[in-house]
Amino acid sequence: MKNLQAKIAVVTGAGSGIGRALALNLADEGCDLAIADINTKNLQDTAELLDQKNCRYSLHTVDVADRKNYPKFVSAVLEQHQHVDLVINNAGVSHTDTVEDTLYEDFDWIMGINFWGMVYGSKEFLPHLKTRPEAHIVNLSSVFGIIGVPTQATYNATKFGIRGFTEALRQELRPTSVNVTCVHPGGIRTNIVRNSRTYKGPDGLEIDQELMVKLFDRITPTSPDKAAKTIINGIKKNKRKVLIGADAKVISIMQWLMPTRYEDIMGIGVSLSRFANRFIDRKPKKENKEKKAA
Repeated sequence: MKNLQAKIAVVTGAGSGIGRALALNLADEGCDLAIADINTKNLQDTAELLDQKNCRYSLHTVDVADRKNYPKFVSAVLEQHQHVDLVINNAGVSHTDTVEDTLYEDFDWIMGINFWGMVYGSKEFLPHLKTRPEAHIVNLSSVFGIIGVPTQATYNATKFGIRGFTEALRQELRPTSVNVTCVHPGGIRTNIVRNSRTYKGPDGLEIDQELMVKLFDRITPTSPDKAAKTIINGIKKNKRKVLIGADAKVISIMQWLMPTRYEDIMGIGVSLSRFANRFIDRKPKKENKEKKAA
C-alpha cells in the first residue's frame, strides 16, 4: 500500500500513545479515519487534534474485548465510511506480577484486550478488506513477543500470541489483496505503564508503580510519533515485521543469536535487581485479592 491517500483507516486505542500518533500521521497521509478507544474523553481529545487537519473521521467508543458488540463497531464504521482499507489493531494494556500470584481475572483482562481484541479486529473486518483492490492489517505485538521476561508472563502470552496469529494470517492471505504486518515496539513513551495492573517484581516485593512510571518515562527512547511514522513506513513498504527502536532491534538480534541463552542474561538482571533492593526500604507485599480483582 504505497499510497495512503484517500484510504479509510481504522485505528483502535486511538485515544492516546501510539494510537493517537497513528491517527494524526495517517491524517497527514491523506487517510480518512475511524478511530476507536474505550475512553471517550481521550478519544475526543484526539478528535480535537484531528480538527486541525484536513481529514474526515468518525469516533467510536469501543471495548475491543467485547466480542458481542464488536460487529456493531464494524457496522458503524461501514455505515459512515462505506468501506475499509486499513485496520490497525493497536489497543493494549500491560500487567506485572509473578505467575504464582497472578489471578485468573488478570489473565482474562489482559487476554481480552490485547489478544482477543486483535483477533476480533482482524476477523470482523477481514471479509470487507478482501473486497478492496488493496488492503492491510497491522497488529501490534511487542519486543515481549520476541523474548520472555520475568513477571511479564501474561503480557508475554498476549504478545507472543499476536505474533503467531499474525504470521499465520499473513500466509493464509497471500493469494488475496490483503497484506499483513506484525509490529514489535521496544520502549515507547506512552501511558501503558501508568495504566498497567502492577503488583510484584521478580524479587517478590511490591512494585512502586509511580516510581516505575517515572523510570519508564526516563529510559524509554522512542516517542509515539516516531513509532507511528515507523509503522506507516512499514505499511507503505509492505513489511512483514516492523521493529521500533534501537532496543527492539538489539533484543531481536539477541534472541536470534541466543534463542535460549538470552534467559541467562535476563537472570543476571533479576539477580542485580534483588541485590539492589536490599538497600531500598520496601516490605513484602500484603495480599489484597479484592484490590487485584477490581
